[in-house]
Amino acid sequence: MSRQSPRWRVFLSLLFCLSLALAPSLAEARAGTHFGGGGASFGSRGLRTYESNHASPLSRSMAPGSSYGSYYGYGGGSFFSRHPFLTGLFGGFIGAHLFGGGFFGHAFGGLFTLLIIGFLIYLLFRGLGGGFSTVGGGMMPRSVGAAAAPAAAPRYRGHDIGVSDADLSAFQGIHAQIQEAWGHGDLARLRTLMTPEMLGYFSEELTRNASQGVQNVVSGVRLLKGEITEAWEEGDLQYATALMQWSAIDYMVRLGQTANSPDLVVSGNPRAPVEAEEVWTFVRGRGGNWLLSAIQQV
Repeated sequence: MSRQSPRWRVFLSLLFCLSLALAPSLAEARAGTHFGGGGASFGSRGLRTYESNHASPLSRSMAPGSSYGSYYGYGGGSFFSRHPFLTGLFGGFIGAHLFGGGFFGHAFGGLFTLLIIGFLIYLLFRGLGGGFSTVGGGMMPRSVGAAAAPAAAPRYRGHDIGVSDADLSAFQGIHAQIQEAWGHGDLARLRTLMTPEMLGYFSEELTRNASQGVQNVVSGVRLLKGEITEAWEEGDLQYATALMQWSAIDYMVRLGQTANSPDLVVSGNPRAPVEAEEVWTFVRGRGGNWLLSAIQQV
């Protein structure tokens, strides 16, 4: 019995940490300053996801954290870290279908969530099994007594590239289309403009607004400034980050009210535009269309 207790302690610790990691982050998500007023920074920026770029750090992302050595090493990282479209598809599914609506409250939703957590724990134990051996019932690194490991390789950030004025125009067009689609709650349109991960976050916010009986109306969008701050390449993917500053009419209304109802406007001013400034990151497969992959507050 005593020989198994360390493994059970690890198992319970992992389960507890996963519960804390999944529940609060998914509950606190918002779709950005002018997408519901949450002011969050979310999405993925490839190898530079957790790198400082003079904007608010991403508080929610499906990209592996900096504790994953292979992600920042020359090995290229895991399959999911090298394929943000698939990573986002997994995250978007969880966000949009498990946590965004009523599905999570049903018994099947809870069971499915537990299966996901169990699968993640299984993967973690496989990873631990590759780097630890059991000695006397405990777990010890296999490197104990061996020669010191070589120094870690410099962090790989991808290769800097240049983008054209046509790319900047594309970013500005995507920005305007996303604002318009968000104001109409058009998920079908949003799906063509962003990664599956980002679509999951937007879907959550739309579902949350609908459950509260409100809608975020955005109109009269006018771009004041668009400036590319960095662009880089990771294998067959290209990323570009741009500072976006704009003004828009942005307010919340109560669903089911007439245009003349005194209770129509919940917050904001339907007659006075407000300004916003955010950093947007876009990604594309080489030769493909740009898609929004991250939003950061400034």
